[in-house]
Amino acid sequence: MTLEEIFATIEGLLFVVGDEGMTIEDMATVLELERETVHEAMLSLQLQYQDQKRGLQIVEMAGAFRLTTRPEHAPYFKKLAVSPLHSSLSQAALETLAIVAYRQPITRMEIDDIRGVKSDRAIYTLSTKLLIKEVDRAPGPGRPILYGTTTFFLDHFGLNTLDELPPLPENIDENALEDEADLFFKKFEETLEAE
Repeated sequence: MTLEEIFATIEGLLFVVGDEGMTIEDMATVLELERETVHEAMLSLQLQYQDQKRGLQIVEMAGAFRLTTRPEHAPYFKKLAVSPLHSSLSQAALETLAIVAYRQPITRMEIDDIRGVKSDRAIYTLSTKLLIKEVDRAPGPGRPILYGTTTFFLDHFGLNTLDELPPLPENIDENALEDEADLFFKKFEETLEAE
């Protein structure tokens, strides 16, 4: 397989897998090539995209490589984004998302206990926006659903891993989680405005 064929195949693979992306190991397995060969090809392809200033770029997020749009084109994409998937989140949804992000895996009842109110609607909204998902079932009566964040959550907030979330105070009062959620999303909004 020539280098150009490797480049073309990697582009195709990244297009097909979409937002999930692919690790170097997965690509090496599919291409039946050595990991080092695929890694070098990926770095070369990334540089080509960067040097040619294409509308797409290859980035590594959450341990996987994926095709993404370029950040400088974001104003145009914002104009295009009119679907409910891209609408802003309510305060309840933001609180719920912060709780899930920091406490995952977590059940709906645990979220309700922390917030002090029902979170069904917020969980539904976050699920439809692909920010959280069902990750497992808890042991015990009824085997309640456990929720966790998604790869889209990491992408949306520009995180590689959950370890990059802002730290919570040592002795956190569960009633103060709302303030922590506000702080997290305020920092996120400031980051977006700075771009």
